[in-house]
Amino acid sequence: MFYQPKDGHPLPHNPFNAIITPRPIGWISTRDADGRNNLAPYSFFNGVAYAPPQVMFASTGAKDDQDNTKDSVANIRETGVFCVNLVQTDMKDAMNVSSATLAKDVDEFAHVGLTPIACETINCARIDGVPASMECKMTQIVQIEGASNFVVFGEVTGIHMRDDTIVDGRFDVTTFNPLARMGYRDYTSVKEVFELIRPDD
Repeated sequence: MFYQPKDGHPLPHNPFNAIITPRPIGWISTRDADGRNNLAPYSFFNGVAYAPPQVMFASTGAKDDQDNTKDSVANIRETGVFCVNLVQTDMKDAMNVSSATLAKDVDEFAHVGLTPIACETINCARIDGVPASMECKMTQIVQIEGASNFVVFGEVTGIHMRDDTIVDGRFDVTTFNPLARMGYRDYTSVKEVFELIRPDD
């Protein structure tokens, strides 16, 4: 079948998200100018450059108590920093609870029952116990087509890795099985890894 998104689609559910899968989940922690922590998962997330290391996440939608966006973007506008926490599969329920739409003064760490730890290079909290966290300094926020669609770019200024994730000198995702987003309400867990050598290596 073929359809043009501007005209809608004939299926009972939108296939767009299901086509772009699996998507890594960035569990984004931020802090507002008054020192209140916030935590929210974003599946429009990825790394975008090696040197310097840079990441991005996209926020789509808005809350009534924020200015045309969500808490994460609003906080990053105020402070210029954020932290990306990786989600292991057995933390899926906590991640899901943290996706609830709550008032901007609610601390999701406390709401979910997670322990915040201070970052080293930025004034922000990271999540205790996650496989890895990346401390980031915002480089730009780009508004893209559509209402309340923003892409946040950040340079990674500090990286935390749990000791048990490092095997034979490599960061090994099979030690914790990252959670990834599929389409609709579906998720998957990364359990199998294989290697391919590029022709020019």
